Amino acid sequence: MELRHLRYFVAVAEELHFTRAAERLHIGQPPLSQQIQALEAELGVLLFERNRRRVRLTPAGERFLAHARQILAATDAAARDARRAACGEVGELSVGFTSSLPFTSLLPAVLNDYRHDYPDVTLTLRESFTAEQFAALAHGRLDVGFVRFTGIEPPPGLAVREIRRDALRLVIHARHPLAEAPMLSLAALRDEPFITYPRDAGTGLGRLVRRLCLAAGFEPHIVQEAREATTQIGLVAAGLGVALLPAPLECVRLAGVRYLPLADAGAHVSLGVATRANDASPLLAHFLTTLDARLRAGDAQ
Repeated sequence: MELRHLRYFVAVAEELHFTRAAERLHIGQPPLSQQIQALEAELGVLLFERNRRRVRLTPAGERFLAHARQILAATDAAARDARRAACGEVGELSVGFTSSLPFTSLLPAVLNDYRHDYPDVTLTLRESFTAEQFAALAHGRLDVGFVRFTGIEPPPGLAVREIRRDALRLVIHARHPLAEAPMLSLAALRDEPFITYPRDAGTGLGRLVRRLCLAAGFEPHIVQEAREATTQIGLVAAGLGVALLPAPLECVRLAGVRYLPLADAGAHVSLGVATRANDASPLLAHFLTTLDARLRAGDAQ
């Protein structure tokens, strides 16, 4: 049994006239009659009662009509869904991002635009460190990631494109003697205790902080490690030390904390969009187009 047999049968069942059904199907009436007879022979039942005056469905034909319509409707829906998937209009897209990105307007704006334009795509959002995103991309668990890639090289097979840079801010207790300075050089922090990410956290920021401090002439004295940026800010508020974090996090306002700009060259972290190299997914292409539109508009900082 082929789908065309079902379409022929439904046309005859709805018209109850072989000539009109043949015209509707754009085939000849004799071939249509032959196809219906072949379908009946395959099923082993009569679907129509025929005489010179009329054609009508048998009880078996009535039952078969309901199933035939369901099958054809499901087939049409499957074809439409496949075409929409090929166009990137349906499916699932997994998006990764680092912890500071929700404190910018970029991620919310891109997600809002994409959901508006592609409401039938399921977005799965995963917050994770850069190294974790790279691993997830490489193993197909992530489709696109917003990564802080300064200090971490992407593995082979991944592509990373810088889309913006965020200055680092010194997070310092408000009662610290240096807290009223409009800007500081890292050299002034030579004797300060530092709070930073653990080495195994999967972010390159800890390495960047050490590199900047070495360039300023000293090895940072790390007294506390924390995996969450907001925890680091809380530890600064508790007077345990200073921290260097991306500027978007200065919107986290805790009593007793100030954020100061740094004068040192290279005191910034790059935000990049990471994908698998040569990924031709239409879902991904639409997402990147949405992202680029926001970046061109310049209103997602």
